[in-house]
Amino acid sequence: MPQSHESLSRAIILMEKYKDIPMDFADATLVVLAEEADIDEVFTLDMRGFQAYRIHGRKSFKIGPR
Repeated sequence: MPQSHESLSRAIILMEKYKDIPMDFADATLVVLAEEADIDEVFTLDMRGFQAYRIHGRKSFKIGPR
């Protein structure tokens, strides 16, 4: 869950940006958390989404399990 108004705003922006994937609220909050905590690894079965999502719009995720 977003910890601040700014985090919630960022999640909303991300859901709009990735609406064609689509990005749900849970994925958006994970991307926001990754941005805020400077994390680039995610454990997920949602390969389609997390291969497309970018941290700060630039950096791709390292996805597990492999």
